Amino acid sequence: MTRSRAGGTDDPGLARARTNLAWTRTALAFAAIGAVILKRELAAGLVVLVLSGLVWIVGRLARMPGHEVRARPGRLLVIAIAVTGVSIAALILALFGPQTAGLRL
Repeated sequence: MTRSRAGGTDDPGLARARTNLAWTRTALAFAAIGAVILKRELAAGLVVLVLSGLVWIVGRLARMPGHEVRARPGRLLVIAIAVTGVSIAALILALFGPQTAGLRL
């Protein structure tokens, strides 16, 4: 049993919908963490909020409509570079950001 999208292409197990939800959850998690950090440290919180927007945009890039289902090396490279950049930025913030006694809400 397969399910079809409006365009008629097969999407077994609703993989596109699950991927879309995963990118949205990730962007929302970044935004929530950014909001918590923003309460404590303005600059670091703003950076994380901007990165959450980047994560959301990259997720939308991953599911551009109207393209056939096949590997898109150019888009996959952009996504890989963006995810790596977000990870490096988070690592730099964690290592060299302001030192606190702990996260207090």
